[in-house]
Amino acid sequence: MDDIKRDFEGKFPGMSLNLTIDLSKYLDVRLDEQLASDNVYVDSIILQTVHNFPRWAQDNALLNYAPLGVDQVYPAFKDSESSSWYGLEILYWKNIWSTEKLPGADFDTFQEFLKPGYKNRLVLAYPNDEDAVLFAFDLIMQRHGRAWFDALLKQNPRWIRGVTRTSTIIRECNSSAAASFTSTAGFRPSPGLGSAFPKDDLFVSWAQTGAILKKAPHPEGAKLLHAYLLSREVQESMGWSVRADVPPPAGLPDIMHMPTTNPTAFARWMSDRQTVERLRLWFESKLGTPQGESPLVSGKGYD
Repeated sequence: MDDIKRDFEGKFPGMSLNLTIDLSKYLDVRLDEQLASDNVYVDSIILQTVHNFPRWAQDNALLNYAPLGVDQVYPAFKDSESSSWYGLEILYWKNIWSTEKLPGADFDTFQEFLKPGYKNRLVLAYPNDEDAVLFAFDLIMQRHGRAWFDALLKQNPRWIRGVTRTSTIIRECNSSAAASFTSTAGFRPSPGLGSAFPKDDLFVSWAQTGAILKKAPHPEGAKLLHAYLLSREVQESMGWSVRADVPPPAGLPDIMHMPTTNPTAFARWMSDRQTVERLRLWFESKLGTPQGESPLVSGKGYD
C-alpha cells in the first residue's frame, strides 16, 4: 500500500493520503461501529469482504459518486444504479514455488501438491482466517472431495496467517517450504519464483471493492482517490482490470473470459454467511484456531 500513497501524493502535490491497513474482517466491523454511533471518521473503505457493500448502500451509508471510468467497470463489479460502490482492483490467488529448491517443478494443478516428494515442503494460509482463502479450499474440495484435504494434511504443510508472507517464506534459504497455492503472486517475473494458474481447476479471483462514506470528513479527497484508482493509468499497471476497456496481461484473456476462474462467484459465495461460517468452523475443527504473527507484518494489505 505504500506505493499507492507514494504515487497518489506524487500525482497530486499537496494532498496527503492517510491509510489504515488491517484485515477486512476487522475493518468492516469498525465501520459498522462508526455508523451505529453516527461518528464516521473514515472517507473511503476498500475491502475484500464484498458482501458488506450492498448492505451499506441499502442503509444509505454510502455516497453515490461515479468517477470517470466507472462506466467501463464490468456490471458485476459495481452498483450500476447509483455508483455507491464498485470494484477497484482484481485480486487473485496463484500457485507459486521456489525454482531453486524445486528445479523443474510445475504446479499447474492442485493435485500436484499431493505428490509424496512435496511432503514438508508446503506453506499455506489458514483457510479459517481469511474468507478468500476459505473459498479457494471450498472450490478445490467441491471438485476433489474431502479426500483431497485429508491427503493434503498428510503432506504436513506449514500453516501461517495470511497470504502475503508465503512468497517470503518460500524464498528463505533456511526454510524447507518451497510451494504454495495461497499466494498473491503477480504477472511480473519474480527472481527465484515460478508461478502458474491451475489448468484444470478453478482459482479464486474477485474485485476488491471500494466506496466513499456519505458522511466522510473529506469527501472531495476521497473522490479524487477513487478517480485515480480507476484511471487507465493505474488500471493498466495492475494486470487484470475491473475495467472492460483496459487490455488484459499479455497472452491472457480478460478476467471475465479466463476459463479457470469466475471473478463474480466470490461475491455470491460471501453473501451466504451461514454457509461460510459453517465451512470456517469445519476447517477450524481440523486445524485449530489460526496461530502465528499477524499477516500485516509484511506491510501489505491485500485482505
